[in-house]
Amino acid sequence: MTKTPKYWGKAKRYLSKKDKTIAKLIKNYQGPSETILTSRKDIFFSLCKSIIGQQISVAAANSVFLKFKKKCNNKINAKNVSKISFSNLKKCGLSRQKVLGIKSLAKQILNKSFNTKLISKMSDEEAIDYLSKLRQIGRWSAEMILLFTYNRANIWPIQDIGLLRAISKNYNKKYLPPDRFVKLLFKRFSPYCSVATWYLWRSIDPEPIQY
Repeated sequence: MTKTPKYWGKAKRYLSKKDKTIAKLIKNYQGPSETILTSRKDIFFSLCKSIIGQQISVAAANSVFLKFKKKCNNKINAKNVSKISFSNLKKCGLSRQKVLGIKSLAKQILNKSFNTKLISKMSDEEAIDYLSKLRQIGRWSAEMILLFTYNRANIWPIQDIGLLRAISKNYNKKYLPPDRFVKLLFKRFSPYCSVATWYLWRSIDPEPIQY
């Protein structure tokens, strides 16, 4: 893991002035034991974890991921994954589509048809479009990569069930919260939506999320 993003402290001060609810959450989760967004800087690892976690519970995803990691001899990289057979990957608990997605990703990394170095030079939307061209990677997964791997400051993943639940809980809105209100929060929290998202997530799950 790397250090906390440089913008984190400034973002907390900015958001605390902009929104009383976020200010309260930031206060609740600060202190010596505060867990802050960090990055592995390993996009292949994070993309695999994102694919594995799609449409299943966190507990189920963690179980499958541990089996997947073991199959990779605890070294998750494109070269190792390319050597694992389709059937052995399925034995980890992966669906056919997820195996195809992970295998395709490994192939594109190895043949360099997917160039991870380009992403750091792209805007958020350009990067989301680029990542979404990968098999099994949609907008939500792309946003998770930008948030957790690249630590982009202004990611607002409105397809994320956890974020929507947190908005409903903290702002006394029905679930699903109205689109107009979600867009209002995006404007209020920009350019630090990633930090607001992080603290909203923490309000419903004290265990920090990591991809």
